[in-house]
Amino acid sequence: MNEANPQRKIEYAELIDRIKAAFSDMVVLVILMYAATTVLSSFEYVPIEARIAAFVGIFFIYEPLFISAFGGTIGHYVNGLRVKRSKDYSKNVIFPWAIVRYAAKIFLGIISLFTISSNFEGKAMHDMIVNSVVIKK
Repeated sequence: MNEANPQRKIEYAELIDRIKAAFSDMVVLVILMYAATTVLSSFEYVPIEARIAAFVGIFFIYEPLFISAFGGTIGHYVNGLRVKRSKDYSKNVIFPWAIVRYAAKIFLGIISLFTISSNFEGKAMHDMIVNSVVIKK
């Protein structure tokens, strides 16, 4: 139940909405990695460890940071979606839980999506783990 505003009709994200958001985020990640490569190539010498750290940082921090700070990634925003706490749709998922959610999403992969159509709120397994929900804005 949405304790923040119980009278507002909530629309939950469907599988196709989430796939579109994921595809949009892949494009954003490629652009960010290209930008990082461009910036790093402007320096005379950059240790390989720094390049690896930049790419790993972009890949692993992008989604949890945006979900906790803004309620969704760029892909979510472009597709009219938000990731919120199940108990209060006005609140974003906190950063540590966003990290757990993303780790579960990576670990479970496509298997996580099988549960979306089997429950009322359209929750994937990674949403169930951290008690989050993806809604249409």
